Amino acid sequence: MDITDIRKYLPHRYPFLLVDRVVEVNPGQSIIAYKNLTVNEPFFDGHFPEKPIFPGVLLLEAMAQAAGILGFCSQGKTNEEGSMYYFAGADDVRFKRPCVPGDRVMLRASVVSQRRGIWKFDVSSDVDGELAASATILCADR
Repeated sequence: MDITDIRKYLPHRYPFLLVDRVVEVNPGQSIIAYKNLTVNEPFFDGHFPEKPIFPGVLLLEAMAQAAGILGFCSQGKTNEEGSMYYFAGADDVRFKRPCVPGDRVMLRASVVSQRRGIWKFDVSSDVDGELAASATILCADR
């Protein structure tokens, strides 16, 4: 799934669209996507000027965006049709490694459960096979 397809599923646009490509999606099960980090990303100017690091909150958001694509694909819906996913919660968030310019951050999500429009996902991210972050998140389909 390239950026044109991703934009059908997510309402986010630059600079807040944090998924560059979907490598694999198994509706109802899992997704693998990635975000390429380049030094010209706007958040690197302030976080931090001398040692740029991808903000953890944006890493969590990138994982949630990948999970949102999985949720939409699992239901056969798109954002273009008026559906919206809201990030509703995060548990057990752990950051293990900083992500820096030049990294390809792999984003992974798997469905844990879905009930009455509330989806629960296990999400993780890694760089070159090294765990960067993990969490359990909730998304609400409205």
